[in-house]
This record gives sequence, C-alpha cells and structure tokens, in this order.
Amino acid sequence: MATDTLKSTTGAGGASGGLRRLLLDNGALTALIVLVIAMSALSGDFLTTDNLLNVGVQAAVTAILAFGVTFVIVSAGIDLSVGSVAALSATVLAWSATSAGVPVVLAVLLAIATGIVCGLVNGILISYGKLPPFIATLAMLSVARGLSLVISEGSPIAFPDSVSHLGDTLGGWLPVPVLVMIVMGLIAAFVLGRTYIGRSMYAIGGNEEAARLSGLRVKKQKLAIYAFSGVFAAVAGVVLAARLSSAQPQAADGYELDAIAAVVIGGASLAGGTGKASGTLIGALILAVLRNGLNLLNVSAFWQQVVIGVVIALAVLFDTLRRKAGATPVAAGASGGGKGRQAATYGLAAVVTVAIVGATSFLHNGSSSASAPKMGLSLSTLNNPFFVQIRAGAQAEAKRLGIDLTVTDAQNDASQQANQLQNFTSSNLGAIIVNPVDSDAASNSVKAADQAKIPVVAVDRTVNDAAVDTLVASDNVAGGELAAKSIAEKLGGEGKIVILQGQAGTSAARERAEGFAKGLKAYPGIRVVAQQPADFDRTKGLDVMSNLLQAHPDVQGVIAANDEMALGAIKALGSKAGKSVSVVGFDGTPDGLKAVEGGTLYASVAQQPSQLGKIAVDNALKALQGKEVEQTVKVPVKVVTKENVAGFSG
Repeated sequence: MATDTLKSTTGAGGASGGLRRLLLDNGALTALIVLVIAMSALSGDFLTTDNLLNVGVQAAVTAILAFGVTFVIVSAGIDLSVGSVAALSATVLAWSATSAGVPVVLAVLLAIATGIVCGLVNGILISYGKLPPFIATLAMLSVARGLSLVISEGSPIAFPDSVSHLGDTLGGWLPVPVLVMIVMGLIAAFVLGRTYIGRSMYAIGGNEEAARLSGLRVKKQKLAIYAFSGVFAAVAGVVLAARLSSAQPQAADGYELDAIAAVVIGGASLAGGTGKASGTLIGALILAVLRNGLNLLNVSAFWQQVVIGVVIALAVLFDTLRRKAGATPVAAGASGGGKGRQAATYGLAAVVTVAIVGATSFLHNGSSSASAPKMGLSLSTLNNPFFVQIRAGAQAEAKRLGIDLTVTDAQNDASQQANQLQNFTSSNLGAIIVNPVDSDAASNSVKAADQAKIPVVAVDRTVNDAAVDTLVASDNVAGGELAAKSIAEKLGGEGKIVILQGQAGTSAARERAEGFAKGLKAYPGIRVVAQQPADFDRTKGLDVMSNLLQAHPDVQGVIAANDEMALGAIKALGSKAGKSVSVVGFDGTPDGLKAVEGGTLYASVAQQPSQLGKIAVDNALKALQGKEVEQTVKVPVKVVTKENVAGFSG
C-alpha cells in the first residue's frame, strides 16, 4: 500500500514531485553534494587530488567504526564503547608484538579477538543481564579505556613496522586506510543485505517482540551483532594506530559520538529498523568534508563543534520530515529495480557534482597571487591558557611581519592533529608550526610535509623520528627538576608531598614527571605519598586533590604538572593553601601568576609561552626564506615566586 500511495503521489506531482521524492530519499547524498560544491567555491585548496585523498583518509577511521555501529543501531541498540575498544585493540597489538614478543600475525589476531570479546561482553550484559544498551556499553567504554592505560602504563607504544604500512600509500598516492574503509564497507553492506544475521538485525530493530515470536533467537543474534561491532572497532583502532605509528592509550576518545553521528546522518533511525552501509559512508564523508573544509577556511575548532552539532540535529530533523512525507525507508532486501535506481541516483549525483565543481573551480583560477606568506600553526589544545598564550604570541608576531597565519586546535587528539597537518600540507602553505599532542604520533604527518619541501618548526615539544627545521622549546625535564627543588627547599628537605600528573600518554606529562623524579632524588627526606593524573585540567585537579586529601590529610606539599591543576589543588586545599601546604605549578600562566602574587601558589615554573609563539614564527619565516636556523632554540624557564613575580612577563 505504501508503494501504491508513493506512486500515485509521484504521478500527481509530475517532475517536481519526482525531484522532491529523490531529494527526500537521498537527503544525506544531497547534503554531501552541496557541501562539496560549497567548499570548492569557498576554498581554492579544497578541490585538489591531495586534499580529496586527505578527506578519504580522515573519514576512514570514523567510517569503519560507524559500519560496526550501523549493525547495532539498525537493531535498535546503541554502542558507546567503540572508541575505547579501538584504543584497547591497538594497544593489545602493539604491546603483544613488542613487549611480549608475540609474532605480528598472532598479535593482529589478538587485537581482533579483543574487539570480539568486548563486543560479546556487551551482548551478554544486554541480552542476558538485561542491562540497557546505553549502560552496558558505557561501562565497557570505561573498562576498555582503563585497560588500555593499564597495559600501556599511560604511554604510547611503538607500532610494528609491518602493521604500520596500513597507514601508508600504495604507489605513492593511494592511501591504504581508504582501501581498508572500502573493504570494510563492502563487508558491512554484504552482511546487512545478503545474510541471515543482517535480515535479523532489521527484524529486531523493527519489532523485537514480533521477531522473537516468529522464532528468531533474539538473544543470540544480539551477541553476534555486538561482536560484529567489536570487530569493526578493532580494525578501526589498528588503522588509526598505523597512521600515528604508535598505539595511543587515549586514541579515539569521543569517536563513538562521531560514529553514531555518521550513522544517523546517513539515514539510519535510532529507533531501529532502517539504515544501510552506503548511507553510513556518506555520513562519515560529510563529517570529514566539514572538518577538512572548515580547517581550510580557518574556522575555529570551537565553532566546528557547533557546526557539526547543528548538522546532526538537522539530519535527525530531516529524517523525521522524510518519514512524515512518506519517503521510502532504507531497509533490507531492496532488490531489483530499487538497487538499479539507487545506482543510477549515485551515478547522476557524481556527474552533477563534477560538473558544478568544475564550474566553481574557475572562481579560483589566477587568484593565487604571491602576496603575504602563509603559515599554519597546529596547537595541541586551546583549552589551556599556556597554549592560548603561545597562539597570542604567534599571532602578534605574524601580524607584525605581514604573515597570513592559520591556527588550528587539535583538542589533545593526536589523530585530529594528523588530519590538520595533512590539510596544511595539501594546502601548500609556506611553513608549518606544530605543537605536537604527542611527539611520536606527529611523525608521519611531519614526514609528509618534509617530502612536500615545506619547512616545519616544532614548538614546546619535539617530533620524534622526523626532521624539523628547528625546535623552539623550554626544557620540560629541567623545569620539572626546578619544581622539585623549589618544593623541597620550601619544606626544608623533609615532608610528605603529592604529585598531580598531566594527561597520560602526552610527551609533556612524561617529561615533566621525569624531571620531578630526577629533582626529588637529591632530597631523600621528601616522600611522595601519592601520584595521580589530573589531565592538565583545573576541575580534575580539584577533584583528584580532594580525594587525595581524604587519604593523606597531613600532606605538606603539592607539585602539579601545570598551573591549571595547581589552581584546582589550591581550591581543594582551601585555607591550607600557601600556609600549611605549599603548591608548585608549571607554565607561568596569567592565573597562575596571580595566585603566586596572592600567596596561595608558592611558585610556578614559567616557560614564557608568548615568547615561544613569537620565536616559532620568526624561525618559520627564516626557514621559508631559505635562511639558516638553529636546530634547537631554548627559551629559558624561570621559577617565579612572590619575590620576583612583579618583574616577570610571560
């Protein structure tokens, strides 16, 4: 009856009704075409072979995760654990192949098995434990992330070279992650459209009780569905780690939301019963095109989150309108003319896109005149005042020198930073300045820039296993030693202290912790009663310090790996701060210096971040002009206390 109604409606409307029906049934594809055309018109750097391949690479991990999530959502479930499972699977592979000495082939199988086990546990909790999918997978999100940190001890693990080739290219131009994405997409499409388990997913999602009454073993099917999701998460984790040349314990953090968004944008319903692999792929490409294009247009990462949130909301709203309008649902078993019509639609879309994009490309012909030098600055985060000051120093110097500087925020995500650096490289910028989220993870992206003959300057943290023109940094290890010496001397060489560590897996956290340990060796009377990570975050510093005070109320000193955590600790200490308990921070941020002046923060190891940004831009310009630059430019650190804070300027 729905088909008869659809036909009569289409006939009545004529050509306009047919176009309306086409747009309603292919909303995600229409949105992707509009986005590609818009980005091509707005940025002359978007429509290049290198950049389009970048989009494919940047969509790969999200798409692979989303294919697995598609199975779950089609069956009216949800899986919040896929990002953490991806990180855990990659960590298991890297650890077993390196530390445990397991053959690489077996290590890969162990990684896949890890994904399957995580998925089966989810399925058991949901099917037999009667837990809501949201709760069960939320618990697995935490467990898998925690196990990843335990196995790796909070530090990245180098990936085996034979597996790292998954992050390379074939023939020097075709990215392997894109090929893996296509293969996993075809597998997902086959499972959904051609297998018994695929038809079961649609039946369970459409009406679980009816599926059970018709003889379907719903509980066992759910085990298989969540196991499939785990397999796809494991593959995504391996591909992501291969791109970064290391298994990052904090990798793929929040990717489960992108995966769910891709599925929903692609036309699936969270109520279950509808969805397809091709729609999921389109959803992942929409997210990748959005991020890529907004980066090229120098849109703030904060606004990018706003835009993506709006797109997700519009996708769900469009799905609601589509259903009210009686558009054809995307379900299993569409065969014959339906599939032929779908292929024709995709072919027509490709032709229209190429034609319009080709026309818009003339807007950029001859417009790239050599005016101001262009540079890109990729910062690990802008949620920390220290890096905000680096940006301020860099922007002020760029303005003074007449440089067009594009600044991006990686939000402490090594893979997002890799995407940003790829975008910089494909945009043919004059020079790139990078503040790595992780020194190992940035290496492949910097190598690509080196091959493109683009000068690269590292700021605050170095890049391992890749050539940079210069490193502009203060010494984190030396700074850590100064912090330890300051607290020890303040306490007279004896006392109990706690250490608030930075975000596990980041080079800054490791180096500062190393400096703390070295500095405290000279003071055997200082006893470290607790060390806990607070992720460079003020709120977490407050929470962690509050908890530690319950176990160690007699603590006399605190060393924090940055000022933000130190300020959180001061809040937890209350009236004790600056009196019975001395706190030492790191970075010399404005808020930190105010606390030093007020006496609640005893000292801050200041790095003069604005100077780091200024000097980085100066050296990038020298390298761009072919002038000789020093291999390492050290900006001295300084212990700022109440006695000298008045004369200090960061």
